[in-house]
Amino acid sequence: MELSSKSEYALLAMVELAIAYPTGEPLQIRQIAAQQSIPDRYLEQLLASLRRCGLIRSQRGAKGGYLLVRDPSNINLLEILNCIEGLDKQPVEETLNAKTLEGATVYDIWQEAGQAAFAVLHSYSLQDLAEKCKARKQLDIMYYI
Repeated sequence: MELSSKSEYALLAMVELAIAYPTGEPLQIRQIAAQQSIPDRYLEQLLASLRRCGLIRSQRGAKGGYLLVRDPSNINLLEILNCIEGLDKQPVEETLNAKTLEGATVYDIWQEAGQAAFAVLHSYSLQDLAEKCKARKQLDIMYYI
């Protein structure tokens, strides 16, 4: 399973929104884009998708921007990736279409790996991801002192 740049950028943007969540202040596209080095226009499209999925909301006005709809601890990574990539909740069973017994066996193992990946993504919340990022930043700062 590979992480697309589209999914990576969406997760990075959501981490920024999760970090800002306790303040209640919306983040503007240019703030998120500058902090995470994401092209503005691309980020705008990703945020529109996340808004349509009900994970974030936009606020108009001079102090406008984007906010998480729910607490980051109540948003799992699978929800975000499902929104951006259109992933199914569980991999589809297609062992019946395998041409050989060996092919069916390989497919079964691939399905098991996919289910494990879905389970891991479902088990991590956006808050978990934000906390891991904060901890890594602290280690990085301490390393350079």
